[in-house]
Amino acid sequence: MKSRILSCFLIFALCISTLSACGSDTAPSDHSPSSSLQVEISDLQDSTPGETEERDGFESLDSASCKGDTVPSQSDAPSASQGQQTESSAPTEITTASSFSLSDVPAYSGKAYTSVNGNVPYFTAAELTTTSFETYSDLDTLGRCGVTYACIGKDLMPTKERGSIGMVKPTGWHTVRYDDLVDGKYLYNRCHLIGYQLTGENANTQNLITGTRYLNIEGMLPFENMVADYIQETNNHVLYRVTPIFEGNNLLANGVLMEGYSVEDKGAGVSYCVFAYNVQPGIEIDYATGESKLADGAQHEEQKTATATPTPSPEPEKQEPVTGSEASQADYILNTNTKKFHYPTCSSVNDMKEKNKQEFFGTRDETIALGYSPCGRCKP
Repeated sequence: MKSRILSCFLIFALCISTLSACGSDTAPSDHSPSSSLQVEISDLQDSTPGETEERDGFESLDSASCKGDTVPSQSDAPSASQGQQTESSAPTEITTASSFSLSDVPAYSGKAYTSVNGNVPYFTAAELTTTSFETYSDLDTLGRCGVTYACIGKDLMPTKERGSIGMVKPTGWHTVRYDDLVDGKYLYNRCHLIGYQLTGENANTQNLITGTRYLNIEGMLPFENMVADYIQETNNHVLYRVTPIFEGNNLLANGVLMEGYSVEDKGAGVSYCVFAYNVQPGIEIDYATGESKLADGAQHEEQKTATATPTPSPEPEKQEPVTGSEASQADYILNTNTKKFHYPTCSSVNDMKEKNKQEFFGTRDETIALGYSPCGRCKP
């Protein structure tokens, strides 16, 4: 009998204990998306540098561990499935690489770009998203472009051929040729901050700066191609930011800060932070105005310069004939009689009758499509 009473008592005590445990308040979880991201980022501060993979002949860059609250490394960054951080809507404002300083960039020494911040982009974990968006800064009071910021997915990429951009005159623009020094002959290109192949933005004045041919082709294009190829192959997203860096009231940027980070695979496909120099070997540039001259010791046989007046807010220009004494801002000069097209600085332009001259703003292929053939003298 006593053993029976004891058994009943033990069963009753066990029931009371169970009910008490089920009714207790649980402590807040430590695994919400924001807190888990913070922990992962702080854990990265002692990580060791690594190297990015070479891609299609693209030169690899040294990378380093993250600092502060910048994006995590490839192995520790949150994936798209971790919380809502990568599913947020497009941002309401443009973020900047606030800790970047031009004073941290070494002087140009023969390479088109250099890694900065250990080749780790300045994005924060809070910025990671798989929602495609693109944003462009308003032109400042001098007409200069600001930060361009996007999360690029395949849905933003263009589906049609690029149109003309010859009507846009970014600050610091000059039409000047150095035939023996510059591939393409003209010193300056209209450089898209976010390349057309990524977002389809073409004659957007908030996305075009005056950049050297060297900056455009050697400095920026390899990164644009890398991002475009990655997105096409994976259908993933790349957080992308390009910041033109102007000193003081200069009309020409010293260069551009380029950042890229592939979101879904935690930077395994794309992760870089570089400064591309707005320079042209063999040519000295006045960044205050965009004017240029041959560098000391540079060899050059012919230099033809067209005068350009930078405008605060570049506007499209009408295609009107130009006189022989005027300098043209057009991409080509058409001879409507002979059906030839010429560079604006071609000596044949001065020999044309005024009624046969016509400015053309567009690409070489577009010119040929109109039935014109290239001049045999300037070979455009």
